[in-house]
Amino acid sequence: MADEKSILYVQTSDAPERQYSPLVLAQSAKAMGLDAAVYYLGMGLTVLKPGAAEAIQVGSFPSVAEMLRKTIDMGVTVYVCEASKQMLGWETVELIDGVKIVGAATLNDLALDADATMWF
Repeated sequence: MADEKSILYVQTSDAPERQYSPLVLAQSAKAMGLDAAVYYLGMGLTVLKPGAAEAIQVGSFPSVAEMLRKTIDMGVTVYVCEASKQMLGWETVELIDGVKIVGAATLNDLALDADATMWF
């Protein structure tokens, strides 16, 4: 894994039109043999509540829920910021299956370890 290049995509927005880029790029990176991860923080977390991503579909793209499922199924790790959950007042919240809730310092570690980072 030390020779494998990695890209970290950080999603901070809940805007529908901004949901696709990190998922498409993470899927593309994975298909290219790269290690890809998506980290959700801030308002981006709202898309990860059950039912929220199903309601977002822009143009001829599949729903964001379908994109998330494909991304996770391809082996891309989807991280969720615990501090952002607290910021949103979510002591207990149900999120979609397959996401990994982590501390804020994890973002620093992931960014330091990645060969590239992109923010959305």
